Amino acid sequence: MSYGNPAARSLPDFPWDRLVPFADIARSHPDGIIDLSIGTPVDPTPSVIQAALAAATDAPGYPTTVGLPELRQAALGWFRRCLGVTALDLDAIIPTIGSKEIVAWLPTLLGLTPRDAVAIPTTAYPTYDVGARIAGCAVLTADTSDELENLRKKVEATGRRLAMVWVNSPSNPTGRVLTVDELRTIVTWGRTHEVLVVSDECYLELGWDVTPTSILHPTVIGDSLTGVLAVHSLSKRSNLAGYRAGVVAGDKNLIAQLLEIRKHAGMILSTPVQRAAIAAFNDDEHVAVQRERYRARRDVLRSALTTAGFDIHHSNAGLYLWATRGEHCWQTVEWLAQRGVLVAPGSFYGAAGEQFVRVALTATDERIGRISARLS
Repeated sequence: MSYGNPAARSLPDFPWDRLVPFADIARSHPDGIIDLSIGTPVDPTPSVIQAALAAATDAPGYPTTVGLPELRQAALGWFRRCLGVTALDLDAIIPTIGSKEIVAWLPTLLGLTPRDAVAIPTTAYPTYDVGARIAGCAVLTADTSDELENLRKKVEATGRRLAMVWVNSPSNPTGRVLTVDELRTIVTWGRTHEVLVVSDECYLELGWDVTPTSILHPTVIGDSLTGVLAVHSLSKRSNLAGYRAGVVAGDKNLIAQLLEIRKHAGMILSTPVQRAAIAAFNDDEHVAVQRERYRARRDVLRSALTTAGFDIHHSNAGLYLWATRGEHCWQTVEWLAQRGVLVAPGSFYGAAGEQFVRVALTATDERIGRISARLS
């Protein structure tokens, strides 16, 4: 008898393990490492959120998978107030254990099988690919509705179906932002061919050169949620990565299906974290403060990199600069590591990123302030 999940054997090596030797080089710098690789928040969790968590620590009973009514109401209010989304109601939103969890398990939870294919962006967060592989699906890349249509025809010619499309705006890693027209065209295409469109919008509130638009905005979907889901996280905008809190919202039929399966699977956000999430969604001030911190760090990093001969592509929003020296990404990673700076190689995000590195804005002001001298 053979044990184990065949899907697990098809997964790529965990990419961050390959960065360990370069982290060791960067740590050996006399002034220590400036770690701009992973993009994990370093600033304090806002006090209003900490207080809500502390007040909810007496939680002896089981939480509900659907989430506290106050949590869904707070999320709904945020969608309406901050993102201009009008079609949602409470039945179209459920909490998730961060966003990576729902990204990785969504194809499986929705019943996709090896006869299905999932399309992801050409340069993309690796977990889109991993989630499709866990479900046994084929993984293909496309960025536009025309490319998606070509994929659909090729997939159907093999007897499979293209079942799901991931879009990511603002993009991780590139910081590219899709326009309303681009989003609307993809949604219209998806509805025409009954292909689910899922948008990862974890960086939506971190627009710099442009203002990103949610796929759930009425200018994109009209007044219907059919065939569309949006994934959101509190990790970046609220320094809440350690709490693991997010939401998925959109098509009510799909949300109901997700809820039913998640009940059976025990995918439940703890009560104290739900209370913290309520505080995070209800308070806009801390988001504005954190955004300005990142804006200042972005200005410093962008200036240091361009002065050192890097070209910055896209990077209109989000937590990263997508930078190149016109060489293979691992050469750039090594060059920066020798100067005590650790970044992520673009090849982690697909072959199209092989001449780029992803530079995170998530280091302290003190560390960011030292980078110009390191690179000059």
